[in-house]
Amino acid sequence: MQSAIVLGGGMVGVGTALHLQRRGWSVTLVDRREPGRETSYGNAGIIQSEAVRPYPMPRDFATLARIAMGRTNDVRYRLASLPQHAGPLLRYWWHSTPERHREATLAWARLIAHATAEHDTLIREAHADNLIRRAGFRILYRDPAALAAATAIAEENQRDFGVKFRVLNGSELAKAEPILRDDLPGAIHWLEPWTVSDPGGLVSAYAGLFERLGGTLLRGDAQTLTETRSGWSVDTASGRIDAAHVVVTLGPWSPDLLQKFGYRIPLVRKRGYHMHYQGGRSLDLPLVDTAMGYAMAPMAKGIRITTGAELTSPDAPATPIQLGHAEAAARGLLDIGSRVEPEPWFGTRPCSIDMLPVLGPVPTHRGLWVNFGHGHQGFTLGPATGKLLAEMMNGEAPAVDTSPYRIDRF
Repeated sequence: MQSAIVLGGGMVGVGTALHLQRRGWSVTLVDRREPGRETSYGNAGIIQSEAVRPYPMPRDFATLARIAMGRTNDVRYRLASLPQHAGPLLRYWWHSTPERHREATLAWARLIAHATAEHDTLIREAHADNLIRRAGFRILYRDPAALAAATAIAEENQRDFGVKFRVLNGSELAKAEPILRDDLPGAIHWLEPWTVSDPGGLVSAYAGLFERLGGTLLRGDAQTLTETRSGWSVDTASGRIDAAHVVVTLGPWSPDLLQKFGYRIPLVRKRGYHMHYQGGRSLDLPLVDTAMGYAMAPMAKGIRITTGAELTSPDAPATPIQLGHAEAAARGLLDIGSRVEPEPWFGTRPCSIDMLPVLGPVPTHRGLWVNFGHGHQGFTLGPATGKLLAEMMNGEAPAVDTSPYRIDRF
């Protein structure tokens, strides 16, 4: 029986572990915390089948100037932290040209096409359907011109990729979400994405399935990973464990571990914040407020507001300025109630410089594999890329061409 250690208990790690387990592998999942407590916990809870294009970096001067001057809420930066972000951001900007973005979109859309199908299987087997709603989500536009431009892009996505949407004018939006202010231009309702009332809970449900099927969950420190004559070993709370293969699914911490083995993988690390609110009125479906750079979603703990990207140091203290602006903007739309937690949650999204995940074998080290760098879509894509990696590790022909995701492309 083949053996593997999967390092990282987020959606990507749990999805990878389950797909290896399906192929008869003996799998141990190792994390410093319980599964689903880091980046996979803090998102807006949307399995985004409509996200057929990865997020490029803005290239027009007006948008970049607004970001630089702090006039947009979707991106914020700490000046003292910019030197450590400069290199990855420049490469991200280079990869965001229209022609390079088109190439990335082809590779990205192949992954997104498998997202809901792979989740669907795990949801049913994990008995987690109570966490899922299959009714899509809405993107609000406060300016008619912005709505028209977004509609044109949506029509292009529908033509090229078959994604389904509906444009809501102001009165239709008011009927769909009667608790919202009634003077808004409208929204796009993406019809096919699924929403999750407890993102961390879904990862936990998948991890529970993994354990029921014979998998082992252990607490441990990924930085203790060492190569041995027969494979790999790592220290855990239950002692040292060994396996022939190891998979690095540590999200934003993956490059730190891979440096030990001679690899320097550039990532754009985007911090995000969230907070829950109770006591007001709840939305029917998640709503993304593009003009103000945040999303709000009805969840088990109340309405969750999630922010855009903050470029800061990994160990920098919380500076939830974006959350404050988002909260004020949300209160201008509806009564969200009062804050539930005393302090906001925050975590880091790992975004590769070319907008594609890093997936596959590490060619210089036998039995070392990687699966990280999904940008804003690790929660959506974890089971899909987990299956692809398991196919590669098991000697099967992957469902899609995996060459765009190889680690040695950088």
